[in-house]
Amino acid sequence: MSVNDITSIVYNGSNVKNCHGGLVEIMSRWEPNARNRLEQAALDLYRERGFEQTTVAEIAERAGLTERTFFRYFTDKREVLFGDQTMLEEIYASAIANAPAPAAPIATVAAALEAVVPVFQERHKLVRQRQAVVAANPELQERELLKGALLTSAMAEALRRRGVTDPAASLAAEIGVIAFKMAYAHWVSTPDEQDLSQLIRESLNQIRVMIADQ
Repeated sequence: MSVNDITSIVYNGSNVKNCHGGLVEIMSRWEPNARNRLEQAALDLYRERGFEQTTVAEIAERAGLTERTFFRYFTDKREVLFGDQTMLEEIYASAIANAPAPAAPIATVAAALEAVVPVFQERHKLVRQRQAVVAANPELQERELLKGALLTSAMAEALRRRGVTDPAASLAAEIGVIAFKMAYAHWVSTPDEQDLSQLIRESLNQIRVMIADQ
């Protein structure tokens, strides 16, 4: 086999003479923190150019990765903002399922809300950036409302699996999501990172007091 034969071996869809793109793609599979880099790049671009004006290609380029790598982690550019939904649903469901048997529905929901706090608390800066992007785009605001509805449904279903019947299961889930939204709105609006768990507890207490006064 001659040198010319060797250099024409097919390599990832191209020959060795033109394999740079293939090497970049293979290396990108092993890039550390690829998901976080893509998320940060997307949020920076959404803030600089606007969500609608930003393309997947630009996000990948800013992150120093390829578009193919982007699509390994996200289905589209909107999913960068909402890709944690399944994870949150699973955390809620697991926390509710593992709550002590005697726990009342509201106490069970409170434990579920506490369980998701680390997901947000350790990413305060990113979460604030995300919220600013969502707040600036009506379409994303609608998607945020849908996310809240789906999380409420997930909690209610988890409560039903514990034997909580409706309307108690649905009401407890609704109250939990309202309390979380109140706490989250306060937490994300301040540049100084506060204790999200404490804010959630305060929101739940406010709701309890309001209900007791009726």
